Amino acid sequence: MTDTTKLPDTAAETTTTPNARRSVSLAIPEFKRPKLAPLARTSRFRSGLLAVAFLLTAILGGIGGGWLETHREAISVGDGTLARQKKVVSSQSQLISQIAKTVGPSVVSVNVTLTTASALPSGFESLFGYSAGTQTEAAAGTGIIISAEGIIITNRHVVPEGTNTVSVTLSDGTELKDVTVIGRTKASDPLDIAFLKIANPKGHHLKAAQIGDSSRVQVGDDVVAIGNALGQFQNTVTSGILSGFGRSVQASSDGGSASSAASDTETLDNLFQTDAAINEGNSGGPLVNLNGQVIGINTAIAGNAQNIGFSIPINDVKGLITQVLKNGKVVRPYLGVRYVLITADFAKQNNLSVSNGAYILPNVNADEPSVIADSPAAKAGLQAKDIITKVGSATIDQNHSLTSLLSSHQPNEKVSLTIIRDGKTQKITVALGETPTN
Repeated sequence: MTDTTKLPDTAAETTTTPNARRSVSLAIPEFKRPKLAPLARTSRFRSGLLAVAFLLTAILGGIGGGWLETHREAISVGDGTLARQKKVVSSQSQLISQIAKTVGPSVVSVNVTLTTASALPSGFESLFGYSAGTQTEAAAGTGIIISAEGIIITNRHVVPEGTNTVSVTLSDGTELKDVTVIGRTKASDPLDIAFLKIANPKGHHLKAAQIGDSSRVQVGDDVVAIGNALGQFQNTVTSGILSGFGRSVQASSDGGSASSAASDTETLDNLFQTDAAINEGNSGGPLVNLNGQVIGINTAIAGNAQNIGFSIPINDVKGLITQVLKNGKVVRPYLGVRYVLITADFAKQNNLSVSNGAYILPNVNADEPSVIADSPAAKAGLQAKDIITKVGSATIDQNHSLTSLLSSHQPNEKVSLTIIRDGKTQKITVALGETPTN
C-alpha cells in the first residue's frame, strides 16, 4: 500500500484543509531522445569523351532519375508521415481545447472558511495555564455542477466539519455566496465525498457536467483534469493518461493546517491513477475522458513523485448522486467491512485462490476491525479473510469494486453476496444498512 498526501477515499466499508494535498515517494526514470542520423550527400563525375559522356549521362540520368524518383517517393512518404503526425497532434490539441470549453462551465472553485483548533507548543498549556483555542482559516478546492438546480459534488475534505462559510466561483469569475453543505460522508467512510447547493444562482445558467461510465476506461486512455490549482489558478486544464486503476494508498494532510494530525490519515482504495498534473486545490475537480464525460473525482496526489495523482471512479459515487438528486440528502447503503480490491499481484503475495474480488482485511487493531461491530456485515456473519466475489449477479473485478456495486442498491435492501471462505464458495444474504453521515 503506497503512502500518499491528500487532495481522498478507503475501501473500509466502514481532513486536511481543502487546499491541502494528499502524497508517494516514487522514483521516476529519466528518458532521453535518440539523436537523428545526418543525411548523406552525393556527387557526380564527368568524362572527357563526348560519346562516353553522352552515354554515361544517359545511363547516369536514367539511374539518377530512378534514384531521385525513388527517394522523392520516400521523402514524400516521410513528409506525409510527419504531416499526419502534426495533424494528429493538432487535432488532439483542438480536442482538449474543446473539452475545456465544454466541461469548464460545469467546474467551480469552492472557497471556504473554517474553524480549527489552534496548536500550542508542547508543555505550554500546563506551564502557563492556557488552553488551546480556535482559529479561522480560509482554503479552497474544486467542485463539479451535477444539476442545473445548483447541486455540486466535491470532496469531503474540501468542506470538512467545522466549515463556517462556503462560496463558489463560476468559470466566468462570478462568485456566488449563498451556498450550503447538503451533506458529507462521515470521516471513516471510504468515499471522500460531499454535496453543496447553490441557493441563489443570481440569474446565471448552471450547466451540469455529463457523467460517464468509469467501468469502461482502460489503462492508457487519454484523460483531462480541470481544477482550481493551488487555490488561485481557476479552471486549470491538464492532460495525461490513465496510468492504472484499483490503487490503494495511505492519504494524509500536507497543508500545514493547525488542525492536521496523524489521525487525519485515511486509507483510500480502488482509485484511478493518472499522470495528468493534479495540484493542491484540485480536490473535488473532475477527471474527464475525451468525450468530455466525468469519469473520476480528483482527490489525492503523490507528494514525492512527478505527476502521480489519484481519482475516485465516478461509478463509486453514482448511487450517492442519485440519492442526493432525488431526496436532497446524502444516503447510501452500508455493509460494514474493511477490504482490499484483489489484483493478480495481491493474490499471488497472499496465496489466494482467485485474482478478483474484495478481500476482507484481517483485524489491524480494536479501532480498525475487519468487520464493523453491529454492522449488516457482522449480523450476516461475514468474517476477516472472506473474499466477496459477487454482489447479486455482478462480479467484482478491477472495473467494478465492492463499493461501486453496493452503491447501486438502497439501504434496507437485501442483497446476495457470493463469498469464498476457507476455499469454499457460499452465498450470504445481507440486509444493507444506511451509512451514518456524522
